[in-house]
Amino acid sequence: MLIQEVILENFMSYEYARVPFKSGINVICGPNGSGKSSLLLAISVALGQSYTERSRKLSDLIRWGKDQARVTLILDNTKKGKRRPVPKFNKDQIFLTRVMRKDGKYWFALENRAATKAEVERLLARLGVDPDNMLIIMHQNMVEQFTVRSLQEKLIMVEAAVGLEPYRRNVLQAQKKLTSTLSQEESVSKLLESSEQTLNYWREQYDRYQEKKQLLTKRRFLERELAWGEVARRENIVKGSEADRKKEQDTLNHIENETKAASGQLQTQQSQLEKLKSEWKRLFDERLSLEREKARSESTTSLCEQLLRETTILDEAIQGRGNPSLLVSQGFEETFSKRFKLLKSENLKELIQNFNQQLSKLNTKISENQKRVGSLEEDNESVSSHVLDSRIKLALLQYREENVKAELEKLERELKDAKAYLDEEIKKAEQTGPRIAVIKNVGEILDEIRVTDGHLAALSDVSEDIERMYESYSKLYLELKEKARLVAENREKALQEVKARMQAWLTVIQSLLDRVNLQYQKIIAKSQAVGEVNLVDGHDIEAAGLEILVGFKGGKPVPLNAYTQSGGERTTATMSFLLALQQHVRSPFRAVDEYDIHMDPKNREIIAKMLISTVKDANAQYLVITPSQVTFTKDEVNIITVQNIEGTSIIREVA
Repeated sequence: MLIQEVILENFMSYEYARVPFKSGINVICGPNGSGKSSLLLAISVALGQSYTERSRKLSDLIRWGKDQARVTLILDNTKKGKRRPVPKFNKDQIFLTRVMRKDGKYWFALENRAATKAEVERLLARLGVDPDNMLIIMHQNMVEQFTVRSLQEKLIMVEAAVGLEPYRRNVLQAQKKLTSTLSQEESVSKLLESSEQTLNYWREQYDRYQEKKQLLTKRRFLERELAWGEVARRENIVKGSEADRKKEQDTLNHIENETKAASGQLQTQQSQLEKLKSEWKRLFDERLSLEREKARSESTTSLCEQLLRETTILDEAIQGRGNPSLLVSQGFEETFSKRFKLLKSENLKELIQNFNQQLSKLNTKISENQKRVGSLEEDNESVSSHVLDSRIKLALLQYREENVKAELEKLERELKDAKAYLDEEIKKAEQTGPRIAVIKNVGEILDEIRVTDGHLAALSDVSEDIERMYESYSKLYLELKEKARLVAENREKALQEVKARMQAWLTVIQSLLDRVNLQYQKIIAKSQAVGEVNLVDGHDIEAAGLEILVGFKGGKPVPLNAYTQSGGERTTATMSFLLALQQHVRSPFRAVDEYDIHMDPKNREIIAKMLISTVKDANAQYLVITPSQVTFTKDEVNIITVQNIEGTSIIREVA
């Protein structure tokens, strides 16, 4: 039992009333408007039910003409075995009061001490009472409201009524944890992916940095190799210059000796040549004139013969007997016509014959000239040849002497410069390091340096910070990878936890509904109906719902709702379900207002008997509000009769 007594002061139609309750069924009956429902409303207000606060202002519940109303519940706190329901209060009774004022101020009091709603809720939780659960306190029209609730809401109300909320909370908490873990895993996965991409970038940069370091090392070695290679090259230049200088000096000495001998020989030959020069020149001029005349005659004869041949060929082409391709262009044809007209007036053959005769005469004169100068020419040629050879030889010797002297001066300068350059290169090379053997030539080394510089230019954006960044991101990536592994393990654990808790919830709720279903079928059968209580969508706790099926008068069981069944059928099916659920409800107090208003007398009597039999052996307190007590007897229940006399509700009879 929860409530021993209810004390009303200026609450709605009650001026003052004390209503004692007993364990078992307490039936409040009386005519309409007598204040029956007000009594249940007063209990709900005192328990802090939010239903009332949503429907109307608490100040509207104060009796007309009064400034304040008070509802006090005397709760049973007697020992159950060795412990009290609420050990905090070491007494058999607990006074819970709700005060309402017209100015809108409301408060709770526990044992005449102001209390918060949270304190009241904790007290009721200790007693196992949830006043907001429709299956615990069902006001007027709530039977109808229950039928229109969603399957999910019905299941949640059942879980709250029988104390299975922890199972649902465990599942939801595990799902929330899993969702959080999945979100964390996704976040870590994105971070890991981003980190991997970043690391790949820095790895590429790090590889470039290592490549740059190697190239710089190679560049320094090449510079050293180039420096000593240049020294070796300069040494070879000095050696070559010294050898060239010695060679040119020997050449100069030899040329000077030859020049003296050639000068004496030339003087002797020049005196002989002067004697033959005059005669030879005269004959040479005569011969030259004859040869020119002969050449002109031969050229003219050849041209005439060529014209004669062309004239013959073109004449044949014009007359169609020759090759037409010879008439290449209009210009050529016009030129030919002009020549043809010109030549037509002369006899080409006769002209050619005249020139041949002239050539014959010229040839005769030339032959005579040749005979006259034959002997002179041989002598002159011999002496001239010797003179010319001597002069050429002497000129060449002088030219060679001048060149050799110039070359010697140049070689002296080059040797001096080469030695100076060699000293400078040795100093530079020593700065790069000790001397090394150089296999490649300077050109090859320079080519390799240019290639190396090209690679270094491509890596000019690579800085020394890259190594630090790469190490930093490598460490971060490994940390994220380890975190991803841990998150994956947590996800698997959370998933297993969800499955385990879901299975635990499904097991207990299915077990409960199986037992409720059997009891429901027994109760509904007494009203000549069939029905079932099923769990739907049990694989998803958020979509899972409670489905109540009922079929009257031989009909097939169909879902209980506000459209399929009549009002009496709905209330009968709903009360049958509530009664089937009663032995599992943890609350010591339950109430229902005018559940039988739409029932026919037979179903009203059946439900009343089932209610009595259900509550009889249960340690529970049941409050039933009905317009009539026909279905109950005083021996079975505690009957409270309410009447309204001149606007004031009074408790007329308690039996």
